[in-house]
Amino acid sequence: MGFMLKKEARLITGGLSAPSKMPGPAYNLPAAACITGSKLAKIPGSVCHGCYALKGRYRFPNVKEALNRRLQSLMDPRWIEAMVVLIDKTPWFRWHDSGDLQSVQHLKNIFEVCNRTPGTQHWLPTREAKFLPLNFDSIPKNLIIRLSGHKIDKAAASFWPWTSTVVTAGKSCPAAEQGNQCQDCRACWDRGTDNIAYGLH
Repeated sequence: MGFMLKKEARLITGGLSAPSKMPGPAYNLPAAACITGSKLAKIPGSVCHGCYALKGRYRFPNVKEALNRRLQSLMDPRWIEAMVVLIDKTPWFRWHDSGDLQSVQHLKNIFEVCNRTPGTQHWLPTREAKFLPLNFDSIPKNLIIRLSGHKIDKAAASFWPWTSTVVTAGKSCPAAEQGNQCQDCRACWDRGTDNIAYGLH
């Protein structure tokens, strides 16, 4: 099989996104397809209520089309290879700046992408606890999966080693003081940081 070009890889996957906040590219899916998040979005007091990825530019037809194209691409047998081609040699990568895991197979495919991009540090936030592996050792060493809390000002889940919460006071994420950018902070990618507390915004 010949080497896949980036142009072909973008066509297969729908391409990567470039969030201005992040130190590297990301991959997003439609928030409307979030299994848990789409339920939480209807509940006041949940972190998904008023979700940023269900409004603003995410509602533009061209953006919705791109997000849905990425969602459909997950079933493409060439998806893993195409993602590896696009991520290649990127130091920092975030999965799902909008959207979330769709299945156990989706997570296994991400594991394979991580294994094939050893020079990249991957961060995957998720609310889909039911898809997470029981064996932590099966997670690629260059991937951190952060289980996101569902309710504002509620403690992080205790059964998973890496988590994130949303708080009205006592945040640990410095982005709000840095022009809403990570700048030199990499705590989200750091397995030594148990919980990231994001300020409510």
